[in-house]
Amino acid sequence: MFSRIDADAALAACRQRRAVLWAVAGVAALGILVALEIAARRYGQPGPITDQLSGLLFAPKPGPLYGGLALMMVVLTWRQRFIAAGAAVGIDAVFVLVRWAVGAETADGRFFGNGALWVMLGCAVVAVTRRTGAERTLLLKGVGLGLLLVAGRKTGDTWLLITAKSRPAVLDQYVATADHALGNPSWLMGRIVDATDPIGPHVLHLVYAQLAVAAVVVALYQLRDVAAERRFPRHHLVRTFLVIGLLGPAIYMIFPVVGPVFAYGPGASGTGGVQWAVADLWPDAPPALGTPHSMPYDGITPRNCMPSLHTAWATAIFIHSRRAPRILRFAGTFWLVATLSATLGFGYHYGADLVAGVVFALTVEAALRSFDRGWDRAGIQLACYGVTVFAALLVCYRYLPTQLAGRPWLFGPLLVLAMVSVIYGYVRTTELWEPATVPAQQPEPQLEPA
Repeated sequence: MFSRIDADAALAACRQRRAVLWAVAGVAALGILVALEIAARRYGQPGPITDQLSGLLFAPKPGPLYGGLALMMVVLTWRQRFIAAGAAVGIDAVFVLVRWAVGAETADGRFFGNGALWVMLGCAVVAVTRRTGAERTLLLKGVGLGLLLVAGRKTGDTWLLITAKSRPAVLDQYVATADHALGNPSWLMGRIVDATDPIGPHVLHLVYAQLAVAAVVVALYQLRDVAAERRFPRHHLVRTFLVIGLLGPAIYMIFPVVGPVFAYGPGASGTGGVQWAVADLWPDAPPALGTPHSMPYDGITPRNCMPSLHTAWATAIFIHSRRAPRILRFAGTFWLVATLSATLGFGYHYGADLVAGVVFALTVEAALRSFDRGWDRAGIQLACYGVTVFAALLVCYRYLPTQLAGRPWLFGPLLVLAMVSVIYGYVRTTELWEPATVPAQQPEPQLEPA
């Protein structure tokens, strides 16, 4: 009797702690959004809250609005999904007709998306007014998941604006010098992409721009049983995506870098970056070695290279697709390889950015999985090791680039080895976490009596 009472009390206390944790996380997220809104307003631009609210009436800006709706619908039954999707499309059709009638312009040619946002907010109202208990909680979690995906894009845009406005000097010369130790892979891949024009660049542009679509597909597979089981899995891709997107821009503020196509080339548009570039070299010839120093750059281009978050997100997609069907495993591998090729081949990142991006992604993934497990010793060691390696990479890029470039035969393999060591530690630790599968013991054959 006493053990049953103790178990119920422990369960109630656990639920209370979890509720407090969710409340603190919600307040913290709201505080971050408000702070970013204020910062964006100081630079004369709308912040993430304004962008989100404007999507209710005005032409939506590019973003995963229907991806967010798809994630929200994992908590609905099939009948409810058809109703929600039909309502979103119907609302969008009305908005498009009204805009066409009044001759209103759209954002970047985008017509659809308002309906998805209205349906998600409508489901939140239904959860509060028409649902109770576990059903209300599940529906609100689904709505929160969808809105977080959309808000993550808006928040990221504001972060990039802040990096461009608040960091007038960039550290590209340091990273470009350190990249000599890795053989200047951006220059090599840039020439390969140019040689495969127009097919190669077209395919890579498609993969690079639709990374969120790949993430939604893998996340939908992971969350496919939520409606039936009435609960979310302990760990899924969306959590990793959001944490990477939240922490990454903070590193941009510490280590502002614009990328080789901007610092050593014409810029992404083909002309705009020449006046700020060190020289117009990319991808024809790597920069000569010299004494690196910080350099001024325009107030428009985001300082979003170190680490490469596209690499980090593609790595997360690869990791989370390992337990999916074969076609998703192949797709996850293809997306990772194509994303790495695009980030280098278009001159958006240095090789050093990619090394840091892989370490960053594995460290975030290890920390989240350790948090779910209760921070056992192996998880703490892996997360601390990942943080240490990531910090060491940034220190080496900033303070030892000339030494790295001077001995590429030594430091190039060491940089790759540091990344591989984190990969090995992650694989080894997660294998220990997985439940051991013991083969069923076959009964011994019985001998017939003579």
